[in-house]
Amino acid sequence: MQNNKGSSTGHCYGQSHSDAPSCAPSFQLFDAHCHLQDERFANILDAALKRAKGNSITSMMCCGSQEDDWQKVQALSKRDGVMVSFGLHPWYVMRRTTEWFETLKTYLDSHSHAGVGEIGLDNAIKGSDPAVQEEVFVRQLRLARELHRPVSIHCRGAFGRMAELLEKEGGVEHGGLVHSYSGSSELVPVMERLGLCCSFSGTITRPRNKRARAAITAVTKNRLLIETDSPDMPPAGAPEGVANEPANLIIVLETVAALIGLSKEETAELTRENAQRLFGVFESDQ
Repeated sequence: MQNNKGSSTGHCYGQSHSDAPSCAPSFQLFDAHCHLQDERFANILDAALKRAKGNSITSMMCCGSQEDDWQKVQALSKRDGVMVSFGLHPWYVMRRTTEWFETLKTYLDSHSHAGVGEIGLDNAIKGSDPAVQEEVFVRQLRLARELHRPVSIHCRGAFGRMAELLEKEGGVEHGGLVHSYSGSSELVPVMERLGLCCSFSGTITRPRNKRARAAITAVTKNRLLIETDSPDMPPAGAPEGVANEPANLIIVLETVAALIGLSKEETAELTRENAQRLFGVFESDQ
């Protein structure tokens, strides 16, 4: 694993480096899932985006999580290379207002290229009602179908139930991804049949994560994506004590390339093309 000072591969990792790195790789990367609206980026966003560009992360999908952050996500759509999605994450379902669905639809109507996400199911949340989570999840799936949008899905401890709900809804008609995939390798073909890609985050860089490392080998090549889920889920080898950021996607790339038996260049091209096919080639809202 590489250290924070980079290596012979020419990386410019993390926040300990200049904001204008000169060692950018020749390929281009697409971070399929991140949260640039998070308050941890508030004072470092410009620098973080510059570092991402320096590491050849040219496109990012920034996903909203709750009503309170949708306006910030909307503002980020003006940033070069940033695509956006709007959705109600299961962590925040119990905080929703009575107007949440109409507000969500308004944001999506105002952004014709936006996806629906982050949405999903999470059985590890204390005090959350699974039935309410499911209701909110299905309403957002149906909205995505109605508006012809891809979905970005969070799932923790609920893969079986999520598959059942997706089956009942006829899958995802306009594509989507399960972010930071943590399901079994046996479930990968089920996810793909339902119209979903599998995206892998920094957790796959950790050797103890044998489940994800087994699952990635089951993913069809044209269904494979990579992400940072920044500012969370830092990969092994990223700077410690600071927020994860899109620039660290290059560390995820290295591990994924090794696991699937392709070069970094081939894996970068493959995952970028898959993301562009799912979300559409980037069109700036500027």
